[in-house]
Formats: sequence, C-alpha cells, structure tokens
Amino acid sequence: MLDFPRWKRIGIVGLLLIGILLAVPSFIPQHLMPFKAPRINLGLDLSGGSHLLLEADATSLLKQRLEQMSETIRTEMRRGDPRIEIGDVSTAGGQVSFFVRDVTKIDQAVERARAQTSGIGVTGQRDWDVRVVDSNRIIMTPTQAGQKDAVDKAMEVATEVVRKRIDELGTREPTIIRQGSTRIVVQVPGLQNPAALKALLGKTAKLEFKLVDVTASPADVAAGRAPVGSQILAYPDNPQGIPRIAVHRGVLISGDQLIDARQEFDQRTNAPVVTIRFNGQGGRRFAKVTQENVNKPFAIILDNQVISAPNINEPILGGTAQISGNFTVDSANELAIALRSGKLPVDLKVIEERTVGPQLGADSIHAGVLASVLAVVLVVAFMLVTYGRFGIYANAAVVINVFVILGVMSLLNATLTLPGIAGFVLTIGTAVDANVLINERIREEKRRGRGVVQAVELGYKEASRTIFEANTVHTISGLIMLVLGSGPVKGFAVVLLIGIATSVFTAVTFTRMLVAGWIRRNRPTEIHI
Repeated sequence: MLDFPRWKRIGIVGLLLIGILLAVPSFIPQHLMPFKAPRINLGLDLSGGSHLLLEADATSLLKQRLEQMSETIRTEMRRGDPRIEIGDVSTAGGQVSFFVRDVTKIDQAVERARAQTSGIGVTGQRDWDVRVVDSNRIIMTPTQAGQKDAVDKAMEVATEVVRKRIDELGTREPTIIRQGSTRIVVQVPGLQNPAALKALLGKTAKLEFKLVDVTASPADVAAGRAPVGSQILAYPDNPQGIPRIAVHRGVLISGDQLIDARQEFDQRTNAPVVTIRFNGQGGRRFAKVTQENVNKPFAIILDNQVISAPNINEPILGGTAQISGNFTVDSANELAIALRSGKLPVDLKVIEERTVGPQLGADSIHAGVLASVLAVVLVVAFMLVTYGRFGIYANAAVVINVFVILGVMSLLNATLTLPGIAGFVLTIGTAVDANVLINERIREEKRRGRGVVQAVELGYKEASRTIFEANTVHTISGLIMLVLGSGPVKGFAVVLLIGIATSVFTAVTFTRMLVAGWIRRNRPTEIHI
C-alpha cells in the first residue's frame, strides 16, 4: 500500500498538474488569452441572459396535415394508373373528403387513398382513417394516435431547428430542451436583448416559389378575391401600392431543396440581399421552371408572405437565386440563418419570457465564490488543528482537488450554474471525509499497538474499502440526477460526479503518496495524529 515507484509518482503528479493547468484559462479573461483554450462556461443564472418558453400550435399542424393530404390525394388520383376523376377536395370539419365521379372506381380510389396513410410504430394503428360515405364519397379522418405521433415528430424536428438557429447566432452553451409534449425551453446565457432571438425562433422559414397570377384584376386582388386555382397573399412591398398579390397555388419549388443561404450585397445597388443555393435536384428544377416561364413574374414567398415578385428575364441555370427586398444587413442575416437551418414544421409562439441581468449573475458569482472560499478555509483550519501533519496532507489534497475539478469541467466545456456552485461547495466538504476516515483508522491502529508503518498501511487499506463503497452509492445518486434531471439539477449532478472522482483520487491516492514519501525519508518511530 505504501510502495510508490518513481513511474507511479511521476504519473500521479503529472495527472494533477494537467488538471491544474486546464483550470488556469478559466481565471483569465478570454480577450487576454494568446490562444483559444478550453474553459468553463457560465450558465444563465451566473452570466445573465434570456429565458424563453416556446409552445407549438398543434391546431396549425393539423391544418398543415390536412392541406398536405388533400394535395397528395389530388396528385395521386390524377397521376395514378388508371386516372381517377374526383371532385373538389374539401378540408372542412378537420377531415379530407372528396367524391369519385365514376362509382365503379370507388374501390380503387379507396386503396389508393389508404396507400397514402402509414402505421404508427408497432401499435397496428394508422395515422388516417379512410371510409366511404354515400357510395361515392371518401372521407379521410386523422386519428388521435396519428395526430399525437405527428406532433411528437414535429417537436423533435422543431427542437433541432431551434438549436441550429441559436448555434448560428454564435452563442455559447444554450440550453434547449423539450418540456411536455408541445413546449420547448430555450436559455441563452449572455444574451440580454431577446427581441432578435424571439423574431428568429418565431419565424417558420417556409420558403416557396410560385407564379404570379397576371390574369387577376387589381380590383379583385384589392378586395381579396382570387381566381380559381389561385390565392391572395400579403405583399407589403408591392411597388403597385396594393399590399396584396394573387399567386397560383401550385408550388414551383420549395425551400426543402436549399443547401445554403448567405447574406450578401447586390452588385448593382449594394443593397443587402440573401443568396440561396439549391441541391442538385432543386437546381435542375429551378432551371426548368425559369426556362418554361421566361418573361413571367414569380413570387418569392416566406411564411405565406410575398417578399418580392421579380420578372424571370432569362433562365437561371446555376442553381442559385437571390432574394431581394427592403432588407437591412441584420434582417437579411436573420433570414439567411432561418433558411439554412431549415423550416419549422410547426408554428412556435413565445408564452413566457424572462431576462436575467448581468448584475444578478455577478451577485450569484460573488456569493458562490465567497461560500467556496469560506468552505475551503474552515475545512483547512479544522484538518490542520485536528490532525497536524496528516491534516496538512489532507489540505493539500483539498486545494489541488478544487483546481482539478475546475480543470475537468474546462476540458468537458461544461457550464457552471448556481446549483453547480452548490455542488462544488458540497464536494469541498465531502473531499476530506475520506481523509477523516483514514486518519481515524490510523489512530485506532495506533491504539492497538501497531507500529508506524503498519498502522498507516492498515489505516489506508481498511478505510479505502469504506470510502469506495460510500462513493459508489454517492455516484449512483449523481448518475440518476444526471440522467433524469434537467437544467439546475443536471448542473448540480455534473459538478458532483466530477468532484466525487477527483476527491477520491486526491484524498486517497495523492495523500498516500505524500505520507509514504515522508515515512520513507524520515523513518519516524512515532506519529502524532
């Protein structure tokens, strides 16, 4: 137990030095560092920032599903073999309904409609219920299980889109987690003005290109009346002065085929624009559309609002396009971020907003640092008075343990929160528990008449068993908090688990090396502990 060869001593000291060196950058302001080094990030409660609670609009998701299914039915009935003539597809009453003109093809139409539905996991349920009414009308109703599955999948995608958009802003360590079935919690440390964040997260970023309906009369458009097969959309920047425009319902190309979007400047006017680039399939589709519609205006639509409606002067064959409008550099950059991060599958609205000021965070840091320093001083004083030389070794282990914890957190790029500081203070107190057990066991062995070497060796050996068993239980509790907890609970668990690992190493292995070195050098015949 007290045999420490040179390689082992070098390994222990080297490992602790690495941990200490990793902690140093966290104490130096980032702008003073000559190179980029791993450091501890401060959470929302310490650095200040913004807290948003977003809620998905499940009603709009149902409406989207109805519209998508109605469009799919039109396409499949028309393109299938044989072609099935159907009447107008209705989405009234929260269901898709249509009648088949040829009654003899009703069974084929039902089979074709059922082919557009899908199963839900291994439940055996379908996402749509298909039935025939009045011998020639087919009604497709979304099932409750299908709607729940659609909401869950949409929220998974929405959470990832929100994460991408926030990452694009260049923020550090945002917290983005789902809460319940339709909510997302967003916490962004260091962001004091959440207005831009709210605007960015609330933007669905559904991009579409549609042909402008030039047959619509300005009077009808102004009155909100669209020709058959067209729709009226808002166009705030319409040069004709009418804040509306008629566009064909058919989507020429959608933003799903985008691979990049960047804020740039128009070479002619130097105005901020957004340059978009399509994937291979989208580029070919865009080239074909522009070739077939030369000298026709087409609308660039974002979230059902027309941004601009330029004329197609010539085919665009390069797979890139430019979106212009009354943009500022910031608004063009926000649009580019929203487009390249993908569209939200469901509308999100902010239902709760909080801003934590930097002063509150500074007060929290001050209180946490004061508590940590006070804990270290009191623990050091107690160990020194109670155990003398062995208390000095324990104190050295406590101080080194503090730096090693910070170093490991820096290496993991972990975020320190106020509960994390609580876990840190708790770790300082429990770090000396192992040394108390060891020292008391050495005292007990001395009272039994053991020699110095034998008492120290048995003290470490017997106490180590208890220490490892106690910390195993401690670790299990920490892991449960880490896996099942979120936010503050998880922050507490991270610091606690790191502290358990480092404190056991420093309190048992490091102090044993110090004690073994002292005994080997001085060969004492008596110890005072």
